[in-house]
Amino acid sequence: MAHNDISSNSETSIFIQSHSAALRIWHWLTFLFIMGSIVTVLFNSTLLSPRDNVKLVQEQLSKKGVTVTDEQAFAVSHEYEDKMWDVHKLIGYGLAFLFLARIAIEFTQPEEEKISSKLRKASAMIKQNDKNVKEYKHYYMVRRSYMAFFLLLFCMVLTGLGMAFGRDLGFPREVFRSLKNIHAFIQYLMYAFVVIHLAGVIIAENGKIKGIVSGMINGNRS
Repeated sequence: MAHNDISSNSETSIFIQSHSAALRIWHWLTFLFIMGSIVTVLFNSTLLSPRDNVKLVQEQLSKKGVTVTDEQAFAVSHEYEDKMWDVHKLIGYGLAFLFLARIAIEFTQPEEEKISSKLRKASAMIKQNDKNVKEYKHYYMVRRSYMAFFLLLFCMVLTGLGMAFGRDLGFPREVFRSLKNIHAFIQYLMYAFVVIHLAGVIIAENGKIKGIVSGMINGNRS
């Protein structure tokens, strides 16, 4: 069902819209890559934390009759963390590609499925001030939050690429450290967005708005 048909159907929520195949594929790939990014960060912050594994390395080597210093054990445990960060870096490259792909998709989307078009229509619906105005305002804020998501994704990709290629480009240590701090901060904002988004979808699916998830799978195309 097209977006411009929804506003005139009081039994259908404005949130239930048609989605092109390209957008649906992009949505689920981005979800998987972001979840992969979260997993690598969690692993390196917990199970693979080098300082937390120094004693473990020493104990395991001691059972084999080998004694190593804290520095040597740290170097071994750090190697596993580096391998996980390499995976995180590959995921980052994937997100960079997906960000560029989303820009391309936006230009090739049907007019009624473009973000700018949906924002304009939502803004116009709010001005109608009819019985559904509360839902229109909610929809408008959700769409605006997606713009914030794309901005966060852009900043996360940009800082991530800066960290990945900064040393090759001769970035000073201070710049590299700043990129790392900004990347970490934006990354957690991104994760917070994902949690809020998932919570919103679950609440909607268990409330009055059903079919959001299935619509992002089958496209809601009639």
